[in-house]
Amino acid sequence: MADLPRPALVSFSEFDAVSTAQWQERITRDLKGKDPATLVWATPDGFPVQPFYHQEALAALGGTPLPQARPAGYWSNVPTYSVPALERGHNAIERAAEALKRGADGAHFVLGLAEGFDTEHLQQRLPLADTYVGYTVRNGAAGLVQRLAAAGSAPRGFLVSDPITRHATNMTAQLEELRAAVQTAHNWPEFKALGLDVAYYGNRGATATQQIAFALSTAAAYLSELPTADLPVAEVAAALHLHVAVGPNYFFEMAKLRALRRLWATLLHAYGLPAEAAQQLTIFASTATWSQTTLDPHTNLLRTTTEAMSAVMGGADAVSVGTFDSLFHAPNEFAERLARNLPVLMREEAYLDRVQDPAAGSYYVETLTDQLAREAWTLFQQIEQQGGLPAATGFVLQELHASAQAQFQRIASGEQVVVGTNKFHNPQEKFDYNPKRLLRSRDFDSTRATYPAEVLRLATALHFERREKKKKRAALVLLGSHTNQTILESFLLTLPEADRSELHKARPEGTLSVLFSSPEEATLMYATPEQFGRLARAISHVPIDEPNFIPPALLTADLATMQEATQLFGLKEFSVHGYSTEDVLARLQGKK
Repeated sequence: MADLPRPALVSFSEFDAVSTAQWQERITRDLKGKDPATLVWATPDGFPVQPFYHQEALAALGGTPLPQARPAGYWSNVPTYSVPALERGHNAIERAAEALKRGADGAHFVLGLAEGFDTEHLQQRLPLADTYVGYTVRNGAAGLVQRLAAAGSAPRGFLVSDPITRHATNMTAQLEELRAAVQTAHNWPEFKALGLDVAYYGNRGATATQQIAFALSTAAAYLSELPTADLPVAEVAAALHLHVAVGPNYFFEMAKLRALRRLWATLLHAYGLPAEAAQQLTIFASTATWSQTTLDPHTNLLRTTTEAMSAVMGGADAVSVGTFDSLFHAPNEFAERLARNLPVLMREEAYLDRVQDPAAGSYYVETLTDQLAREAWTLFQQIEQQGGLPAATGFVLQELHASAQAQFQRIASGEQVVVGTNKFHNPQEKFDYNPKRLLRSRDFDSTRATYPAEVLRLATALHFERREKKKKRAALVLLGSHTNQTILESFLLTLPEADRSELHKARPEGTLSVLFSSPEEATLMYATPEQFGRLARAISHVPIDEPNFIPPALLTADLATMQEATQLFGLKEFSVHGYSTEDVLARLQGKK
C-alpha cells in the first residue's frame, strides 16, 4: 500500500473565489429591498440560524474541527421488531432471519417481557457471534444477558434497559441488574450492555438540545452510581451505548449526533477517562415515531428517507427505519420490505457507506454542531445543579412537556408544516384502516406531534359518516389535552385573513377536550380528567372505584344515555362565537 500514488487534492480552480461581502451583496440584490435580517430564523432550541454561512464561520470555531469517525468503518441496517409480552418471539425472529437474507445486517428486538424471549430459537436462526442484535427491555436485563452468555460465543450488538429514563420505581434493584449485565458482558468487545434510551425523549417532542443534555445527564448518573470495587468506571463507560430517535429536521438531526459525540469526550474527561474512550461510543439511530402520521401515511416514506440520511451522515453506527404504516397496520411484508430497502438503496446506490463524517467541514453543519453542543452543555449543567438524574426528573419532564406543547402549537398555527396533516391534506382521503377501531385501540400512539390533528380528523370523519348513514347512536371521542386550542387556531387558518377576529377561548387550563357526536350534530366540549373518567366508567359499566380502569378514547351509547351522562358529569360546551362547532369541523375537514 505504501507505494500507491497519493490521491490529488480536489480543486475547483476554474471557479473564482467569492467573498462573504460578495455573497451578502448578491443576497441583498435578490431580496429587492427587503431586509436580509428577515431571513434569520429562530430555532425551537432557542438560538438563531443565519441565512448563509461562509468560511469565516469555521474561523469563529477556532479552525476546521477534526472529522469524527465511527468505531466501525461502516454502518449497519438493523430493522426493529416488537415482541408482545405473552409471546416468545418466534414470529419476530423468523421475520428477522428472512430480512438478513434480503439486505438487513441485524435485528433490534423490543421485548415486552425479557424472561419469555426464546434465546435458544434466536441462536438457531440468527447466529449471535456474526449478527448484530439489539434488545430493548423494561426488566430482566441481567437474566437476558446470562442466557445470551449460555450460547457460548460472544454476541454482537447492544442492550437497552435504562431504568433512569423510564422512571423505574425500584431503582436500587434495577441498578444492581445493570451491574450484573455489564459484568457478564465484560469480555464481549462488540456488545454494549448499558444502552441509554435517548429515543424516549425524541419520540415525545424534546428538542435536539434537550435530547443531548438528557442523554449526558443519564450517562453521568450511571457513571456515578454503577462503579464498584469490581466494576471500575472505565468498564461502565465502555459499556455505554445510545439509542437515539432521528426526526425530519435534516441538518439539525445530523448535527445532533455529531454534537453528542463531541460532548461525550468532555463528559468522560470529567470522570478521568482518556479521549480514546469516547471514540468507542456506539449510536443506534431509529427513525422517529414522533413524526409519523396516520393521515396521508405514504408521506411517512419521505420522512423516514430524510431521517435515515441524517442518521448516516451524522455518524450513526446502526440505523433502523420504521415501517410507514406501523401506526394502524399489523406488521406486514410489504411495509417491512420498503423500510429495509431504504438503507440498502442508501448504501448500494447512493454510496453513503463510503465516507465517514461527510458533513465535516461544512460551514453550516459545523456551526450548528457547535451551537447545539454549547446549548446542550448549558442545559446539562442546569440539570446537574438540581441534583442530576434521577433527582431532577421533575425538571426534565417539565422541560419536555413545554417543548412538546410548543410543537403542538406550531403545528396548529401552521408555523410548522406537516404535509398531508395540517397542509396539503386530502379532504377526500379514504382510510386504509378502520378509524373507529384505531381510536378504540390502546396501542394507538397518542404521544406523536400530529396526534391532536389526527384524532380530530378521524373523529369528525366518523361523525359525518354516521350522519350520512343516519345512525342513531352517539359517540364521545377523547381528543386529548389542549386540543380545543389547537382546533381554534387551525380553524382560524381556514378563514379569510380579514375574518380572523379574536374568537372566544372557552376551555380552562387542565381540562381534556372531547367531541360529542350525535346523529344530528357534532359539539366540541371539555371536562376535567376526573369528570371524563367518571363518565367513561358509567358508559362502560365499570365500578366508579375501579383503580385500574383506563378510559378509552372512543365511547358509544344511545343518544339519550350519552346526553344524560354529559349533563350529569358536568361536561361543558366549547363555544366559538359566530360559528357552530359543526361548521368549524366541516371547514377543518375541507368540506367548506
